[in-house]
Amino acid sequence: MKKILYIEMDNCIGCRSCLAACTQCGGHDERNRNYVYDVNPLVDRQTIPLMCLHCVNPACARSCPAQAIQVTEEGAVLSALVEKCIGCQNCTIACPYGIPKFDEEQNLMYKCDLCYDRTKDGIPPMCASVCPTNTLQWIDENELAEKQEQHRLGKWLSSRQPFEPLEGETNVKISLPGIIQGKQKLF
Repeated sequence: MKKILYIEMDNCIGCRSCLAACTQCGGHDERNRNYVYDVNPLVDRQTIPLMCLHCVNPACARSCPAQAIQVTEEGAVLSALVEKCIGCQNCTIACPYGIPKFDEEQNLMYKCDLCYDRTKDGIPPMCASVCPTNTLQWIDENELAEKQEQHRLGKWLSSRQPFEPLEGETNVKISLPGIIQGKQKLF
């Protein structure tokens, strides 16, 4: 059964374990490919993890004139291939989430590749394997359906909204936080 990365943002405590784990994943050159953002620095401690959502029809890949960005059968959108990337940076501009980064020294785009060397064999991505609060979860389609049903039945916070991706369908699913500071939704 297909597994997906599920992000339950309410759980994030800003520990940044996912960042440390990301640097340890094979082929990442000890470089973070995911991020943890402070939502309201100097006001509160709310943080959110952000990594590539692995769009089903990714803008980054569509915008690449060299076809350097490959999408695997499992839905992982990979970093640009060294032998194909021409350094145009179209992908960094096209992504509505601002995920791909460009390495000037290597003249190459890099981003979260869902730890494809692990996930293709059913092993959770590094970020999900170390998350102490279950913010990042490696779940199957049945578990996702169960979470969606809980949401539909109103068992979660009534203010919680399902994530509507900017780019269309994504292979990473997100549960957005409910109320922040008692009055504002995160998104």
